[in-house]
Amino acid sequence: MPPPPATGSDQEVGPGQDQTLAKEADQVAAHQPEPQDPEASHELGPSIGRELLLLFRDMVRNRKGWPMIRLAIAIVVVLIGNMVGQVRLNQWNGAFFDAVEKRNTAAFFDQLLVFAAIVAVLLVLVVGQTWLQERLKIRLRQRLTQVLLNLWLKPNHAYQLGFMGEAGHQPDQRLQEDCRLFSELSTELGVGMLQAFLLLVSFIGVLWTLSGATTFVIHGDEITIPGYMVWVAIGYAGIGSGLTWLVGRPLIRLNTLRYAREADLRFALVRVNESAESVSLYNGEADERRNLDEFVEAVLKATRRLSGALARLTWITSGYGWLAIVVPILAAAPGYFSGKLSFGGMMMVVGAFNQVQAALRYFVDNFPKIADWRSAVLRVATFRQAVMDLEEVTAENGKIDIQPHPKGWLSFEGLSIALNDGSILIEDATAEIRPGERVLIMGESGAGKSTLFRAIAELWPWGSGTIRMPPGNEMMFLPQRPYLPLGTLRAALSYPASPDTFDDADIRAALERCGLGDFVDMLDKNERWDRTMSLGQQQRVAFARVLLHRPRWVFMDEATSALDEENQASMLSLFENELNGATVMSIGHRPGLEEFHTRTLHIRKTDEGAILLARPRLQRTASSRRRWIGNLRKRFRKAGHRHEPGES
Repeated sequence: MPPPPATGSDQEVGPGQDQTLAKEADQVAAHQPEPQDPEASHELGPSIGRELLLLFRDMVRNRKGWPMIRLAIAIVVVLIGNMVGQVRLNQWNGAFFDAVEKRNTAAFFDQLLVFAAIVAVLLVLVVGQTWLQERLKIRLRQRLTQVLLNLWLKPNHAYQLGFMGEAGHQPDQRLQEDCRLFSELSTELGVGMLQAFLLLVSFIGVLWTLSGATTFVIHGDEITIPGYMVWVAIGYAGIGSGLTWLVGRPLIRLNTLRYAREADLRFALVRVNESAESVSLYNGEADERRNLDEFVEAVLKATRRLSGALARLTWITSGYGWLAIVVPILAAAPGYFSGKLSFGGMMMVVGAFNQVQAALRYFVDNFPKIADWRSAVLRVATFRQAVMDLEEVTAENGKIDIQPHPKGWLSFEGLSIALNDGSILIEDATAEIRPGERVLIMGESGAGKSTLFRAIAELWPWGSGTIRMPPGNEMMFLPQRPYLPLGTLRAALSYPASPDTFDDADIRAALERCGLGDFVDMLDKNERWDRTMSLGQQQRVAFARVLLHRPRWVFMDEATSALDEENQASMLSLFENELNGATVMSIGHRPGLEEFHTRTLHIRKTDEGAILLARPRLQRTASSRRRWIGNLRKRFRKAGHRHEPGES
């Protein structure tokens, strides 16, 4: 279901401001059913095989997965070589212990030389396997991250995904931690399982041949079991695997729960760190500590439950491992004591039995890792599916039709903007904005002004009716809190273009024109500019960005809210001078805005929803216009100082 927009005073904050998004998320949670508790869930999602198939299909599409495939083929070749070496080592085992039993010194030293050669080859193979395996982890993570980033950063997806419930939350964890776990564990488990399978295929035949047919006499009846040791190995591994599954099955959901709680804690810590100034101004450290203690306790609770499950599983895995030392010897003892097996032959049987056991007990030894891997697969798969489902969910709930305007204008035709409960926020809005107009959107808090701003930007698709748009490359949106990317100030000013798009002289002139001359010498300095600059300075950076890109259509949502009247007049005068002819649509309440704009659209609440009304055009005579510009010049003459960095 689509989420509700912010209401009341919260609605007035621009879409770039963290507080509004957090409050909108709270409202979404209030309108949506509670997510299923992982602690109580036994069904964690769809078929793991199907999800893996879809993920790997995306990763190898368009031949971009060939580096991974080549590495996988090389690993298979190395594993086959390792298998041959292990079989040869087992044969050496019999010959070596036969020489020991016969006290044959010459044969003993000959076998030591053979052992050195076999081990040298196996060592090269193991080192090669390790290197290839690590390279495959890197390639796998690279492709998976690219696939998810491509889906996540489709136009408007990153914003809208926050309204898709639990599956769309914490994309940082999905793209960093879960991708890392998926790639590392998939590689380790995949290579390990293939190696176990090859060893099983190789040594089960050896063990069948060496153990031969074993005869037991029970109550005078002879019972002959062909391949006796093979059945002992299968039975022993089957018992261990079954007990491991029964005892360790809860680890899957407990791992899922733990990672969810870890993500919540990390998000809470980042929120406090990003809002440290506000927290300190309110003296809210004690309250934040209480909140963080709750998140920490949730992590510890999940970890305690996980540790208990791991301890219970250790009874099975460790006991199984200790018994595996004597079980093959006990099973082979009848053949040795009856004289059918030499000492070397018995050691070959024991070696082959251990290799078969190592293959069959792979599941037992790696169950905690398998549980962790399965949780990572499900989290990555559900995130991918949430992004894929965005368009379907939007279509099911009604979608605003966005079309290009045949004349390059902006128009609303029967536009309605909906809430997730079916109620209408804006009802049947119809208006047209032509090139060169400067239109002010006004209305009381909660009427839907900022949501209309988001609908024009195609961030809010829920509703009906049509918005006909000017060309996308001619538009620029200015939210209340501008986005300043990580990196240099030059990159922030050029965004979303690359930093080398604009001449150095043009960038410096834009800074000077927008009252940011003190930052001219900091253009290539790497800083967290969203922290270094005040909100007022950030808003002036946004106007400098507009001056550089020179769009023909500018949409502003409280874009001058942090500026004093002098700076507001200075920024808006861009559209009287340097950007004369640009079309402007503004949302705001600041004094002086009506005088600047030539037309006003008023959003008024009614019982059926808000409606969009046109106020009369503001007829500004030439004399009033000259008076406005004259007042602006007087303000400039009064301003005899530059703002220090950190001032609005």
